[in-house]
Amino acid sequence: MSTHAPIVLDIAGTTLTADDRRRLKHPLTGGLIFFGRNWQDRRQLTELTAEIKSIRPDVLICVDHEGGRVQRFTTDGFTHVPPMRALGQRWMRDERGAAAGSAALAAMNAAAACGYVLGAELRACGVDLSFAPVLDLDYGGSTVIGDRAFHRDARVVSALAQAVMHGLRRAGMHHCGKHFPGHGFVKADSHTEVPVDRRSLKAILADDASPYAALSATLSSVMPAHVIYPKVDSRPAGFSARWLREILRGDMGFTGAIFSDDLSMEGARHLEGGKLGYAQAAALALQAGCDLVLLCNQSLDGGQAVDELLEGLSRAAATGAWRPDPDSEQRRVSLLPQEPPLAWDELMHQPAYRHALDCLP
Repeated sequence: MSTHAPIVLDIAGTTLTADDRRRLKHPLTGGLIFFGRNWQDRRQLTELTAEIKSIRPDVLICVDHEGGRVQRFTTDGFTHVPPMRALGQRWMRDERGAAAGSAALAAMNAAAACGYVLGAELRACGVDLSFAPVLDLDYGGSTVIGDRAFHRDARVVSALAQAVMHGLRRAGMHHCGKHFPGHGFVKADSHTEVPVDRRSLKAILADDASPYAALSATLSSVMPAHVIYPKVDSRPAGFSARWLREILRGDMGFTGAIFSDDLSMEGARHLEGGKLGYAQAAALALQAGCDLVLLCNQSLDGGQAVDELLEGLSRAAATGAWRPDPDSEQRRVSLLPQEPPLAWDELMHQPAYRHALDCLP
């Protein structure tokens, strides 16, 4: 069987259990995502990431850490980075008498500082990748996106996202643009519903999806939305070869990794008129063009669902229902940091980090 470790799973607590260690050793486990429940303090997090890497040195340790209300670690020295909307507001705020565009330049500098602070602090504790930045547009009606979005204007979103991504890369961290081709227009929350966006492909490409085209040569990875765009495909974008293989990879030329959004979300469970099991959903997402699939918050009650996913996808590979992809595995491995991070105490005294703190909006 070709090497391909596409599953990103989670753990229940602040330390590893025997079941966690067993799952980390599974050949299909390629990543681990942290949540607030996995955090006690910096020492605990750093020891936890070190133990994970001692079991699987190549596992990709991830977190949703965008700033604003989506920031899993907020105590023991972690900086409270403002929501991304604050950067969009800074962009629009030209001072009286200042040259036109000076606010935009200041916003881009602040965005790069946000990326650097987020990335450097996470890396100092052993985290490899943050699922950021959000590229959704701020239409004002989406409760799940809200102030996580930079702006309503796709051009402003593209410029500020590129600056955040530059800051992350300066800290030695890759990035993930989400939620392709756009989650900001629909009001429904795909965690609990199946959102439907009835606009035409032309309208979506001209507006919501345009940051992905503008950043196609820069983005390390992309996460598609659990949203159905029926004028393009009957399946949610994360399960759609039309969206992922034809449009994102073919038309836009994107070559990085594609993560599914969480397979336990309601928007990922309903396909072809029925409710899917996790292994079925994972196989469909991988066949559609995802390189990695996330299953979140299923370790809390003993993790039976996690084991079912690992075993079910193993069976699918053995029977030919899913074919492991060595190209996908290469894209996964390419997201691992290439240089060692600064230790926390060293980072606190680094001039570039201290200046970045001063530049936050």
